[in-house]
Amino acid sequence: MKSRIREKDKYIFQLIVDEYILTGKPVGSAIIAQKSNISVSPATVRNIMARLEEEGYLEKPHHSAGRIPTDKGLRLYVNQLYDQVLTPEDFLELPPENFAVEQGDFSKLLQNVSQVLSAYSDNIGFVISPSLARVLFKHVRFIRISEKKFMLILVTTFNLILTEIIESTVDMTQLELDRASRFIEEKFAGKNLIYVHNYLQKEFPRFRVRFEDVLQKLSLLLRVYTLQEDETKKIYLDGTAKFISKVNLFDLKRLQALFQKFEERAKLAQLLSDLISLDRVRVLIGTELDLPDIADCSLILSHYGSEEQILGSLGIIGPKRLPYRKVIPLVEYVARRLSQTFRITH
Repeated sequence: MKSRIREKDKYIFQLIVDEYILTGKPVGSAIIAQKSNISVSPATVRNIMARLEEEGYLEKPHHSAGRIPTDKGLRLYVNQLYDQVLTPEDFLELPPENFAVEQGDFSKLLQNVSQVLSAYSDNIGFVISPSLARVLFKHVRFIRISEKKFMLILVTTFNLILTEIIESTVDMTQLELDRASRFIEEKFAGKNLIYVHNYLQKEFPRFRVRFEDVLQKLSLLLRVYTLQEDETKKIYLDGTAKFISKVNLFDLKRLQALFQKFEERAKLAQLLSDLISLDRVRVLIGTELDLPDIADCSLILSHYGSEEQILGSLGIIGPKRLPYRKVIPLVEYVARRLSQTFRITH
């Protein structure tokens, strides 16, 4: 349903939210009249505030003459920002080393990116690693470490080397693993391991004579691996200590529950992965999350990857009183820089 809010009211509303984000205090009509670039009296501002309150965009805290934005109001504010040109002027020259992959150390890259997001937003920065089973590959190799324990080595289509340890219910000799690796490279280069697994499930009888039980074992290995990886997604977090200084912005019990989620990183990674979308940047505010533990928070998320595929997500977790004008373009910019890394990695 389209809002009935007028253009003049929108302008005043943005001033109110900007002031609230800056100070954290209920905003009065006098300060807005003073900051306005259009001629407006405190009485006119009060009337606009009353209309905005009636529509659910503002609320008046107890024992206060000023107003603060509701979650609905913050949503309106963010939607208005989407329509404006937001330039990330203060981080356009982030050092290239923040986005460099040193000797194939992909984990270090993602940790660096989470630190950049945290440092420039003064909140929690996070990056969720790609699911290797979904990454397009050029080369693949399995190395037997011990009984039913293997190392997976992938060379991606963007020339990055990724590794993962797999614990399986089926054992394979190194000779069998080498045959399986050659078969996958010859037939499926440019695909991902989920595609390989699904293909083998459907077409296995065609290759039974040539490969005996090697492909059956490989199919079982991939099935276990894809299920295992979905349950153990990695999340790189930085800046949780920053929340300690903002304890007054959160309900204490909710804050404790949130920190428990930070400790359970696999669950948090899955939660944030479920929120990813094809939007350039997605902002989720408070009650929009439908998750009581983080109802005092806002999430600003984007995705990263190559043109062929989305690899993972990244963003910022902070209180609802976030400097959205700064963090929305920050997340968009960092996602773009990280995506460019994949296109130029050699």
